[in-house]
Amino acid sequence: MEYRPIERNADTFQQPPTERELQAMATRSFGAGTRITSAVELADGMYNNTFRVDIGANRPVILRVAPEPRRQHRIEPELMRNEYSTVPYLAPIAPLMPQILGIDFTHAVIGRDYMFQTLLDGIPAPAGMKTYSAAQLPGFFQQIGAWARSIHEVSGPGFGQVAGPHHPTWSQALIAWFECAVADLADAGLDADDARQVIGILDRHRDVLDEIRVPRLLHGDLWIVNLILAEDAGQPIITGIVDNDRTWWGDPEADWPIFMALRRPGTERDAFWTAYGPLDDSPEARWRRRVYHARHTLSIRLEYSRRLAPDSERITTTYQILQQLLAQPHPHR
Repeated sequence: MEYRPIERNADTFQQPPTERELQAMATRSFGAGTRITSAVELADGMYNNTFRVDIGANRPVILRVAPEPRRQHRIEPELMRNEYSTVPYLAPIAPLMPQILGIDFTHAVIGRDYMFQTLLDGIPAPAGMKTYSAAQLPGFFQQIGAWARSIHEVSGPGFGQVAGPHHPTWSQALIAWFECAVADLADAGLDADDARQVIGILDRHRDVLDEIRVPRLLHGDLWIVNLILAEDAGQPIITGIVDNDRTWWGDPEADWPIFMALRRPGTERDAFWTAYGPLDDSPEARWRRRVYHARHTLSIRLEYSRRLAPDSERITTTYQILQQLLAQPHPHR
């Protein structure tokens, strides 16, 4: 086997499986006669270990191996199982998604969840976008807006992660998430006082949050790094969406693509809104978007905590952002 993992320190969050484990996973999923001839780890993701694996079929396949359970944050438990639960609800983007070829949550072969998927045609968007001019990029962001809208039209049984647990109200789901974030920050040795302040604010303004009554499907990670583009096309055309594991039920305006499209107004990202449509501009909706900004900021802080020292500038910046959000006025009811 040609085995090319990414070299990492032993204490790094992402740890690749061994060659023996890789072969055992392939045998379990595809049969005793299966032999891996090459396994090359891909560098784009920061959560699962992802490999391009050649098993001698017509084309290589993708293998994703989840982190060990003890390494997973409370805010993102068992994401691969969450993705598997979400597949039927992602019907609006089914033609763009990889197909599952084999999946194992038993931990009998390796103490981690893993999934084999088809390898999509095309080129990862971060690399593909560099081949287009700035004038061609608005059409790319317009496509993201259209796909985000189609996902948000799907409604669900309750608020929270698609695989559960579900909450009857949006406020309960959000407060539960922030409580998990506080615990994760403590585990990481980071100050969580600002997160606790957010919980207090949410508790006092549950009525504003609970104006959101219909749980809508949120992708959670629909942005450039998880998109595939057609290769050698005259314009950027999205042909694939991968890593569909951070899905949850909630307010569409809390979704990651909404947050990212709002971050750089006056740029090519504005084309997102021509397909998605306008956001609610009421004072209550604007306040809820600040809450969602706080949630995304804490997610980013915890992501940084896996890779950076606690006193790194990037982590410090998340505290500054959250203090700015906390200093803004809140609803008075």
